[in-house]
Amino acid sequence: MIENHFIELIRQENVEIMTDVEMKNHTSFRIGGKADAMCEVKDIHSLRAVILLCKVHHVPYFILGMGSNLLVSDKGIDGLVVKLGGAFCEIALTEENTLRAGAGCSLAKLCVFAKNMSLGGLEFAWGIPGSVGGAVYMNAGAYDGEMKQVVAAVDYMDSKGNVKRAHREDLDLSYRHSLFTDTDNIILSATFLLAPKSQGDIQERMTELMERRKAKQPINHPSAGSVFKRPEGAYAAALIEDCGLKGFSLGGAQVSPKHAGFIVNDNGASAQDVLDLIAHIQEVVREKKDIDLCCEVRFVGRK
Repeated sequence: MIENHFIELIRQENVEIMTDVEMKNHTSFRIGGKADAMCEVKDIHSLRAVILLCKVHHVPYFILGMGSNLLVSDKGIDGLVVKLGGAFCEIALTEENTLRAGAGCSLAKLCVFAKNMSLGGLEFAWGIPGSVGGAVYMNAGAYDGEMKQVVAAVDYMDSKGNVKRAHREDLDLSYRHSLFTDTDNIILSATFLLAPKSQGDIQERMTELMERRKAKQPINHPSAGSVFKRPEGAYAAALIEDCGLKGFSLGGAQVSPKHAGFIVNDNGASAQDVLDLIAHIQEVVREKKDIDLCCEVRFVGRK
């Protein structure tokens, strides 16, 4: 529980805060219990103030992006969920061929902005349902593209509230990994170095990739995207399908009949349904294929 005194201190920083927030309304899985509280910060000053208050008052906090690679516990989340809004959702052309986007900005908004500026390189991200911060955090990628190819620098806040910058060579971007993975550092914004390209060619590529997504992925069903990391020398979806698990259900969670690499919330799934299904898939694939599947969806909240 969060004390009323702490809530008032947050409000004194001109930050809106709500209590007992249903997290299922803030994740693409449409799953999750209540967070003790949630606030939205609109600039670096507010973010720093909130984080330092959390530390002083020993309130755990969690930075929420678009909630697209997330499974929230049925029991909810202890402490404060912090959403990045306001300036964190802005995009600007800073130099020739260079864009700077806030961590709270959606990839969809970034892709459209880049197209309108006649800058190519982000087409692969069109259709990835995440935020800039989340995409950098896990080096998101698809269709032979990844953040590593286009990110030039990242501004972030460390656990003491200091703002720092990491350049491409220091970001440690690899498959579903970055400098920020499993740290307390908060991504504030990313700078993208792109290349001139006609708007028509960019739109053509974006349309092509979206059609491929629609044809192969269950984009009209609640999910957290691809559930498992790609094992070396194989594809998770192919392994799962070969094991006869495509369409398999546990509770309200189902291995998508359209793409075995996705688990969908088919019928009011609980987080436990999803966790049980993930564990079952891993067990069957391990037994039949002697391969360990590593989950890339992040589980947060009370256990």
